[in-house]
Amino acid sequence: MGEGRLDGKVAIVTGGGRGIGRAHCLELASHGAAVVVNDPGVSRDGTDSGESPAEQVASEIVESGGRALANKGSVTRWTDGADLIGQTVDEFGRLDIVVNNAGIVRDKLITRTTEEDWDAVIAVHLKGTFSVTKHACDYFRSQSKSGADVRGRIINTTSGAGLKGNAGQSAYSAAKAAIVGLTLTTASEMERYNVTANAISPVAATRLSADVFTGGKANDPSLDPGQSSPLVAWLASDEAAWLTGQVLRVDGDLLVRMIGWTQKPEKYRARTGGKLDVAELNQAARLLYGTAPEGVVAQLVTN
Repeated sequence: MGEGRLDGKVAIVTGGGRGIGRAHCLELASHGAAVVVNDPGVSRDGTDSGESPAEQVASEIVESGGRALANKGSVTRWTDGADLIGQTVDEFGRLDIVVNNAGIVRDKLITRTTEEDWDAVIAVHLKGTFSVTKHACDYFRSQSKSGADVRGRIINTTSGAGLKGNAGQSAYSAAKAAIVGLTLTTASEMERYNVTANAISPVAATRLSADVFTGGKANDPSLDPGQSSPLVAWLASDEAAWLTGQVLRVDGDLLVRMIGWTQKPEKYRARTGGKLDVAELNQAARLLYGTAPEGVVAQLVTN
């Protein structure tokens, strides 16, 4: 079924039963990868839906001539994360690619968010991404130490809410921002084992974004869940071995390099040196943000 770019490679996609995850599974399979479709079949808020989307996607791949396996484990359970890696290696003999895509939403303003809401969202997005990443990294490290030719790829999923914040999505935004930090740390730690870690930020109309893209917007072709899947396939390939610790956003037909917290060239130096005084901080902040009244003497430096 594939074009051969990922021939011989084995991928895991969490949340692979619907939407963006399903598109990733089909894209990876089309390039020759064997795919383990992980999805417990929950609804958009994380409650049991009684459905089996992982089996449906795996069957679709197999019927098209590819190799696939369904896994219904929950990434929120530590043992399920370990079992997912173990099942993949047992079935296909190796693991090369991990796409952490699983997610739920419980959108509420901070004043209405409950502890249960917070814990549920953080568990899927952040703990789930870490659990699968941790167990995959254990595998990649052991393979590297045994002398195997490791070419590991970890591809995480952040979002605009994680990069910029979004009203009504405190837990979701916090988790997606934290995933960027986890991605950067994973890239730093796993480089020695020839494993890359990058994050994508897809703009898409899915179950999770149903409250964002309403009406006719939901049918806009530029918001198709598969828009970011070619990027996932490329990041999973040997061609992308040089790129790690990066965040790439896909918005319609645009590929955007995201740059996080960076320092502006201008800095404010304390008047007396050694320590800022609280009395000068109003002026200091206004100078840095360009809102100081005219005539204020600047204590700005650029070195």
